[in-house]
Amino acid sequence: MKIFYTAKNYAGKTKSGKLDVKDERDLAAQLRTDGYILTSFKKLKSADTSNKAKIDFLDMFTRVSLTEKLMFTRNLSVMVSSGLSLSKSVRNISLQTKQKKFASILEKIYEDIQAGNSFADGLAKYPSVFDDLFVNMVRVGEVSGNLEDVLNILALQLEKEHELMSKVKGALTYPAVIVVAMIAIAILMLTYILPKMMSVFTDMKVDLPPTTKFVIAISDALRHHGVAIALGALTLGIFLKFFLKTPSGKKTIGFLVIHIPVVKNIVIKVNCARFARIYSSLLKSGVSVVESLKIISQTLTNYYYQDAIRDGINKIQAGVALSTVTAENPNIFPLLLTQMIQVGEETGKTDTVLLKLAEFYEGEVSQVSKNMSSIIEPVLMILIGSAVGLFAVSMLQPMYSIMDNIK
Repeated sequence: MKIFYTAKNYAGKTKSGKLDVKDERDLAAQLRTDGYILTSFKKLKSADTSNKAKIDFLDMFTRVSLTEKLMFTRNLSVMVSSGLSLSKSVRNISLQTKQKKFASILEKIYEDIQAGNSFADGLAKYPSVFDDLFVNMVRVGEVSGNLEDVLNILALQLEKEHELMSKVKGALTYPAVIVVAMIAIAILMLTYILPKMMSVFTDMKVDLPPTTKFVIAISDALRHHGVAIALGALTLGIFLKFFLKTPSGKKTIGFLVIHIPVVKNIVIKVNCARFARIYSSLLKSGVSVVESLKIISQTLTNYYYQDAIRDGINKIQAGVALSTVTAENPNIFPLLLTQMIQVGEETGKTDTVLLKLAEFYEGEVSQVSKNMSSIIEPVLMILIGSAVGLFAVSMLQPMYSIMDNIK
């Protein structure tokens, strides 16, 4: 049976948690071997398996924004630091949360805490909302008794994550809007305006140049097979969505983004900023080096960073320094990052050094995002100008042929 316990050692340090034991005597015996004396315990009810399946099924469709998680963490930190109990803090936030799904999740977590389960175990039931990083940091905070400090670190981590992603999305929004507008205008021109102009050339029986024939072929395909093309594009989009979730898809997109000249720079800086800040936060929270790297390997999204860190875990367990591991992957870990980690390892202040490094890379991402807009704008102008020029030439050439025939 599972028992939630509270125990103290001879130095007065308190710890709590849950263990699967035969009875309270077995629990006391296990705690004694660790140097702790059982002070209180509570038998936990076994979870209903049908209810657990229901939770997992609903969790698949749960989508909670980063902003919602940030506000939850920040508010929870403030409430806990002001002396409010953890369960009551979670309950208060659940009542204030406007998003129904998130409020429902917080309500269930509150019920778990009331039943004697740990806060981290309640969070772990919703992996699509609270990732390994969040759950493990909370678990460390509960065990060490510094949950308030851990929540502050998590709130800062989420805030920086939000700022980083906002800058990247902001840099990509403008070109995305321009490209979508350009495609929409092109479809309108090819399906409605071009056919009316072509009727003139058909009546005059003009010999059309290759560029005009090419534009007409695209126009005919859109008009006569528009539905098939749309379905094909939709099918391709769905295929790519699922393909990119497979190991092969992740490897392919990971390879592309770290080799495309303009994109490579920002991808490396974003991943290095996230690596440095997450690693620093985990070390500050008391998570071991190996466990921290395991969490980071699941948090970073690029396949090659994940693979390098997973490979590095085995080497670190064999006694190799982290700076040596990063030095072996210079294509994704810049020399600066390796040197800073080495300084941190030599001085014993890895968490502080990495925090400064994270701030540096976040500043770099901000600058690159601004520069990206200025770089993409002329490229888009060239593409739009080329498309307009091709269309204009395709229309003007037959007109000159007509004028020559009239002469």
